[in-house]
Amino acid sequence: MATVTSIMRLQQIFLARADAELRPLGLTFARYEVVMLLSFSTTGSLPLGKIGERLQVNAASVTNAVDRLEAQGLVTRRPNPDDGRGTLAAITAKGRRVAGRATAAMNAHVFSDLGLDQPALRALFDSLAHLRRAAGDFD
Repeated sequence: MATVTSIMRLQQIFLARADAELRPLGLTFARYEVVMLLSFSTTGSLPLGKIGERLQVNAASVTNAVDRLEAQGLVTRRPNPDDGRGTLAAITAKGRRVAGRATAAMNAHVFSDLGLDQPALRALFDSLAHLRRAAGDFD
């Protein structure tokens, strides 16, 4: 119990740090994940269902995130040419600029200096990967 609750508490701490860095850019961590996923995709666009699948979130969460990103001009929706009923979310030029600024802020203030040296970080990462694999998180 202590291990699981510690991991869950640490997740809350990291999420709060991330949201504090992203808030000035009008993003939450959930929306940051969407713009980054789109920015890494080959075409800059993905079907909404594929976004949910890759981020492991439900369709309503994807729709909500894309609605907000679209209202901010960071993402647009367009018909999926490969699926007449489907919709693609596509990152805009503004979305790419904001994603770049957000990543710089995250790298400087969230992803760096976790308070562990490199060997300890590697051991922690390996342990977490082992737990995730055992839980079926990796293919």
